[in-house]
Amino acid sequence: MRLTRQTNYAMRILMYCAANEGRLSRVPEIAAAYTVSELFLFKILQPLVEAKLVQTVRGRNGGVRLAKPADQISLFDVVRVTEESFAMAECFETDAAECPLVDSCGLNSALREALNAFFEVLARYTIADLVAARPNMRDLLGIHFPEPHALAG
Repeated sequence: MRLTRQTNYAMRILMYCAANEGRLSRVPEIAAAYTVSELFLFKILQPLVEAKLVQTVRGRNGGVRLAKPADQISLFDVVRVTEESFAMAECFETDAAECPLVDSCGLNSALREALNAFFEVLARYTIADLVAARPNMRDLLGIHFPEPHALAG
């Protein structure tokens, strides 16, 4: 099974927001970090917002942030929202009636079992897990928090 580019970048958006926790992330910054177009990211944000994985804040100082903690967003949550089809073979399609084995084929059940195992593994990992796996995630993404001003003494 191959995940789409949309799923890949949806995970990256969520990872960026998790690494930038406590602040709004701006699409131009995310696009620059991953060297991808802003328009492409805006298209990906739509299903993430609809699924309540991401919140948008409008206005001049607006941006995006996670709608819930990163440790509550599983990779399965993202895949379920961004992938259109999980058909691993023709027999997963609704019009599989052409195959004479459609109702009694072992391949269909084996592939279904494999797909369920894939989903179970994705459900065990969260966006927080992905960010924690790279302690230098902020540096890798070019996220730099402003330094606090030194107090005059």
